[in-house]
Amino acid sequence: MRRIDLKRANVARPNTIRDINRQIILNYVRERGPISRAEIAQETALQRSTVSLIVDELKSSGLIEEVTGESTGGRPPTLLSLRTADAVAIGVDLGTRRTIVATSDLAGRVLEQEEFPTDPDSRKTISHIIDCSRRFIAKGGATIEGVGVSLPGLVDQETGTASFIPHFKWRDLEIAKEIRSALGLAVTADNDANAAALAELWFGRPEIREVRDFIMVLIEEGIGTGIVFDGQVHRGKNGAAGEFGHMTIGRDAPVACAAGSQGCWEAFASERAALARYAKLKRGACAAFEFGRLVELAFEGEGEAQTALKETAHYLGVGIANLIQGLSPEAVIIGGPIVRAWSLIANDIQTAARENICRGLPLAQIIASTLGAEPTLMGALSLVLMTKFTHVSLS
Repeated sequence: MRRIDLKRANVARPNTIRDINRQIILNYVRERGPISRAEIAQETALQRSTVSLIVDELKSSGLIEEVTGESTGGRPPTLLSLRTADAVAIGVDLGTRRTIVATSDLAGRVLEQEEFPTDPDSRKTISHIIDCSRRFIAKGGATIEGVGVSLPGLVDQETGTASFIPHFKWRDLEIAKEIRSALGLAVTADNDANAAALAELWFGRPEIREVRDFIMVLIEEGIGTGIVFDGQVHRGKNGAAGEFGHMTIGRDAPVACAAGSQGCWEAFASERAALARYAKLKRGACAAFEFGRLVELAFEGEGEAQTALKETAHYLGVGIANLIQGLSPEAVIIGGPIVRAWSLIANDIQTAARENICRGLPLAQIIASTLGAEPTLMGALSLVLMTKFTHVSLS
């Protein structure tokens, strides 16, 4: 049983049960819709009158709508579905190379997006984010309720402050506060791997939505990990949990990690590590190469590209074995552009993980993210969308 945190505990109010039932019904519509009132009442054991009352409130708040189902001979049934006509969230995926700003509906479907190169000057990047957001708000009117921001570094999610972004050497950047002041909307910021883990929890493949403990491993220029325990993202003190990219797994890696070490996991298994291996195999004849091109060459059958990816996959599996031994998750999900090469590297990852885990310990399932090559964008949107399904306040 979870121990009650008396500093954060909320006592039960007269409307607590009503709010819980609202959350349950809204999530039934989200995951099972289109669904009828009768089906919800049957599966939840709530009285049909209670279900109808809550459904009417959810409709009035603009969260769900009625749709017509297929007829089986009589009058077509009236079913319930999420209302997805309008943009409700803005997501900001601030990456080391580019920043994507997008809107989505309540179901997480991206409606519009803009992107631009991330400027090393944080003021200029934030200004671009605000300008893009204002354009989307002008189009979306009053339906957009919040902004989520994912960042490649240490973020205190409670304050929305980026404590340290290694790639740009940004420190103590109050990004949520600045965007909130400019737009007048609620703004939530988080580490990109944490945000991606949240997206997997709420919008990932169905079998992962049923998993309570998993680790999201985000492979980009570095390696980030998002940890989910009991259906919640574990952030640790000041958002510093999950920095497994800097655990030591060897010596003399192909590149140095963001902190300058050549023994870290990200120095062995990141995109930069794969590109360094490829450059060595090609005797340096690929100075301005991008990771996506490396994957393309591997699928075209180039031996050096395949070798570089497979060796990187091996070290990815070694690190994953350490995560499994230390945290014993039900699953490990790999996300980022590397999933494009999944059919080429999946076996190498599985083999290395299996060979490096202690005998007798269970090997968690290791799977690729289904959120595409940019799970961090979906993560940024999830920072806003998840609040609609975990805290419903209609009164």
